[in-house]
Amino acid sequence: MSLEVSIIVPDRVFWRSTAKEIILPTLSGQMGVLKDHIPLLTGLDTGLMKVRSESDSRWIIMAVMGGFALVNNNKVTILVNEAELGSDINYEQAEQDYLQAKSSLDNLMTSDGKDKLEAVLRFKKCKAKFV
Repeated sequence: MSLEVSIIVPDRVFWRSTAKEIILPTLSGQMGVLKDHIPLLTGLDTGLMKVRSESDSRWIIMAVMGGFALVNNNKVTILVNEAELGSDINYEQAEQDYLQAKSSLDNLMTSDGKDKLEAVLRFKKCKAKFV
């Protein structure tokens, strides 16, 4: 038996498959989920999610942009604001976006307020796609 994984973004089911293992970017750090994990609801941070395929044991990498994960009875339901498969990410564009977001954040480090918060969120999104 394996894990049934569903990743849902606001307008559709983004990805659905079975998996041997999942590594989630939770708000308190990375967390692994294997078969027969205890029931759990956790907040997800913006970052990389890794899924070990059941069929060939390869890792599938995805960038997820905040949300929640529910683990119950070997079913993992992941609700996120955005998701992108690692294989679909344009590395050169991701690098440019990351460097630009880092520069913007560096320029706002001494300020407070909305601009800094938006820069931090943009940086985290770009970092998830670039790393």
